Amino acid sequence: MISYDNLWNVMKDKGISQYALIKKHHVSPGQITRLKRNESVSTHTIDMFCQILDCEVEDIMKHIKEEQG
Repeated sequence: MISYDNLWNVMKDKGISQYALIKKHHVSPGQITRLKRNESVSTHTIDMFCQILDCEVEDIMKHIKEEQG
């Protein structure tokens, strides 16, 4: 599973709100919702967030190994 939990910390550290993402950077509210739910997003979206936040991919997302049952 991919987790975007670190994204929210980076946004806070950089002083960028969800409102700013939508209004200033024209990020779709639907994309923000998908990230909040740790759902799939395109590499274009990840690239866009890295550009906006001036960060690396590993700063905003991580892989969490799921238990095999």
